[in-house]
Amino acid sequence: MEPRHFAHWPPHLPRSLPAPQITLGAMLERTAQAFPDKPASIFRDQVLSWGKLRRRAEALAGHLRQACGVQRGDRVLLDLQNGSDFVVAFFGILRAEAVVVPVSPANLGSELAHYLSDSEARVAITEPETASRFAGLDVEHLIVMGQTPLRDLAPSPSRAAHHELCLMPYTSGSTGKPKGCMHTHATVLHNIVGAAAWKRITEATVALATAPFFHVTGLIHSLLATVWAGGTMVIQRRWDPLEAARLVERHGCTHWDNVPTMVVDLLSHPEALRHDLGSLKWIFGGGAAMPEAIAQKLYDLCGVRYIEGYGMTETISQTHINPPQNPKKQCLGIPTFDTESLVVDPATFKVLGPGEPGEILVRGPQLLTGYWKNEPAYRESLCTIDGKRFFRTGDLGRTDEDGYFFISDRLKRMINAAGFKVWPAEVEAAMYQHPAIKECCIIASPDERRGETVKLVAVLKPGENATGEQIRDWARSRMAAYKVPRKVEFIDALPRTGSGKLLWRALQEKEFGQ
Repeated sequence: MEPRHFAHWPPHLPRSLPAPQITLGAMLERTAQAFPDKPASIFRDQVLSWGKLRRRAEALAGHLRQACGVQRGDRVLLDLQNGSDFVVAFFGILRAEAVVVPVSPANLGSELAHYLSDSEARVAITEPETASRFAGLDVEHLIVMGQTPLRDLAPSPSRAAHHELCLMPYTSGSTGKPKGCMHTHATVLHNIVGAAAWKRITEATVALATAPFFHVTGLIHSLLATVWAGGTMVIQRRWDPLEAARLVERHGCTHWDNVPTMVVDLLSHPEALRHDLGSLKWIFGGGAAMPEAIAQKLYDLCGVRYIEGYGMTETISQTHINPPQNPKKQCLGIPTFDTESLVVDPATFKVLGPGEPGEILVRGPQLLTGYWKNEPAYRESLCTIDGKRFFRTGDLGRTDEDGYFFISDRLKRMINAAGFKVWPAEVEAAMYQHPAIKECCIIASPDERRGETVKLVAVLKPGENATGEQIRDWARSRMAAYKVPRKVEFIDALPRTGSGKLLWRALQEKEFGQ
């Protein structure tokens, strides 16, 4: 029986779209040959052509191979904010036949130490603003973009194959220890090609790149899909709604991939709205639900419908996208090219029908090949339905009669703060190091702008005193800013079962008034 959602499939698209069996490096090579003098990126009014981008990536690759001793398959940490340097570094690492390990530039030293140790990366690429965070860390070569002189060394011809590991972004989980998601050129290219086709990204596309490149949304949709098509990226280093509006007007941006809070910020900024946003033809986002009123305001202003999608680091972005001719609000969309998705009972794996809530499962060519050095966790994330292997997303949702998917809750403990995923166990492990905290629990708290924000519920040690602001200041020095608890509540004791198990859900439900 044909899946229900095919009745709403975009009429101009095939139902299957196999990616070509090439590498990401070959993708750049093809685009640079086709458009050598065309702008690849515009950043701070500096234009970088496709030809020059390829040459800079080649130079970095030669340095990595011959000056830093990087070998085929080695992991290289990429710790950069958005900018042309990120694009150069990303493809330079790949040209050196190494694996890109992108991390948030908000990470501090202790967090970077874990990524270096776990990935076994001996080389890291960063920028002057964050270079000091690597002081004392176990890294043999630190390349600071714009400061480290690159020796003029040519890399040997690439022998990389499409089935080999090329990208390893990290995700966390209930244990709080980030896990490396192993992606090959093939898994990544599936979603690059799919994104470009679904959103009509072509050589004429001018993409406003505000979503962080270290995150799968910005990486796939703003950066790599533009490389595939030979369009132009207009890159913003840090999110600023007024500057974003100016960039759209100045450069005629046609595509914008974001998280919903960026749209909220733009539409609530009176000066930003004075700029001409009429060139925008496609606005896509995910990571959090778009409020219906904001989506309507966006349509009234720009004549563009906000298209929501859904994906994970494990699936290198999208598994579901709303069809552009018939999007639904606050909806994940329908399974994209060559992707299957089910809703099942999380205890029995019984497949559920429309309207019945259960866990969302996915399978497709974009699924990771494993968790780095953590085969047990990978096995636990999989289940078999009718002889097919599916990935357990940990998200609870439902389908409707049309085959569209909707999120209803989360099976995992996770906070979604403006699209940034915060795993409570990871933050709790750090907060237990505070000298005044006896025990604590991290939960989500409703936030008008961010959707959710991080809240700390803490029990202080006898005789200890601390204020919420003091705890926040302490946390800011030890973790990325988006993980720092925005709210702090002190209580006498955390709720626990008779066996001592923390009743975190009771605190969570109380916070949301459930």
